[in-house]
Amino acid sequence: MKILCIGRNYVDHIQELKNELPDSMVIFLKPHTALHDNAEPWFLPNFSQDVQYECEVVLKISKKGKNIKLEEAETYFDEISLGIDFTARDIQSELKAKGLPWEKAKAFDSAALIGNFVPKASYDLYNLNFQLLKNGEIAQSGHTNQMIHTFQNIITEVSKYFSLEIGDLIFTGTPAGVAAIQTGDHFIGKLESSKLFEFTVS
Repeated sequence: MKILCIGRNYVDHIQELKNELPDSMVIFLKPHTALHDNAEPWFLPNFSQDVQYECEVVLKISKKGKNIKLEEAETYFDEISLGIDFTARDIQSELKAKGLPWEKAKAFDSAALIGNFVPKASYDLYNLNFQLLKNGEIAQSGHTNQMIHTFQNIITEVSKYFSLEIGDLIFTGTPAGVAAIQTGDHFIGKLESSKLFEFTVS
């Protein structure tokens, strides 16, 4: 199992981080060790002073594929969820300034938290609202019609470079509203009216 992530897929998030609009899809990976065990507490790592949350819709790949055609892409996943792509922003900024890879900032242990999966058939995938609540208030609010690259586009593009396997996870990008996490913060992830995850930072 691998975790594939799409960066800069919401214009408002690109603007809030003062990044440039990319010419092509931004793709990066996290190892399987980055996936948090939801039975365990989530701890802030001690190597960063600015770990931030990025709430995203997550796709779970349901069959193998390579060089997938756009018109067939939606058949490669049956379930969706919400997840958090945790980012050590201070480390990422330092690495980016030096033109170095991001792995230390994006792929550390427990850098990917995922909620319960739900059948995609229960939702209108291209008219889908999701929210991240932090300490009872809305921290992020996204809508899939705001995405630069659709789910089909993502699967088609990613599969040009990486063979997709059953159980692979794709984080599809985050909207504006990312911010630093503090010990004691309480988070709830909601897809439409369904709560898919809930945790408190230890």
